[in-house]
Amino acid sequence: MGDKGQKGSVGRHGKIGPIGSKGEKGDSGDIGPPGPNGEPGIPCECSQLRKAIGEMDNQVTQLTTELKFIKNAVAGVRETDSKIYLLVKEEKRYVDAQLSCQGRGGTLGMPKDEAANGLMAAYIAQAGLARVFIGINDLEREGTFVYSDRSPMQTFNKWRSGEPNNAYDEEDCVEMVASGGWNDVACHVTMHFLCEFDKEHV
Repeated sequence: MGDKGQKGSVGRHGKIGPIGSKGEKGDSGDIGPPGPNGEPGIPCECSQLRKAIGEMDNQVTQLTTELKFIKNAVAGVRETDSKIYLLVKEEKRYVDAQLSCQGRGGTLGMPKDEAANGLMAAYIAQAGLARVFIGINDLEREGTFVYSDRSPMQTFNKWRSGEPNNAYDEEDCVEMVASGGWNDVACHVTMHFLCEFDKEHV
């Protein structure tokens, strides 16, 4: 065998082999020290804020009610020497209509004589309405109608033919139609209504 030859030069790099499999996850490092405390927040006067918001809500509700009243008043009222009548174009049940009038300082309109009845009927007709609640009912005693101020009805009335008839045993409230006639109706139906105010209390 002859002598060993000299070492040849380094050849070109071969292709990169495939990526090896993922190794096992190492241990978690130590927990670092806590960061510095943040700046203190602004103190909240929550109770006072809630109270203020509640008062504002009440004021908004009151202003909304007053605005409705003003809108109705701008539409026109009717007057006699001692009374003011306001037609409220909000559909309500009888009890709610009475409460609405009371909240304004009055009561549901009570036609106690021909003059008042005629004025109210003309008011309804001019407003283009067919019927409204008025302040007459027999809620406390069936068949005994009284005004909304609890005063008894006298001889004057404007019952339409065949009325009151207490149909279906549930008609304890009274409506006035545009002609001025009265009809007993169920108290749970909703319709517009007439409020009445004493001038000396307005």
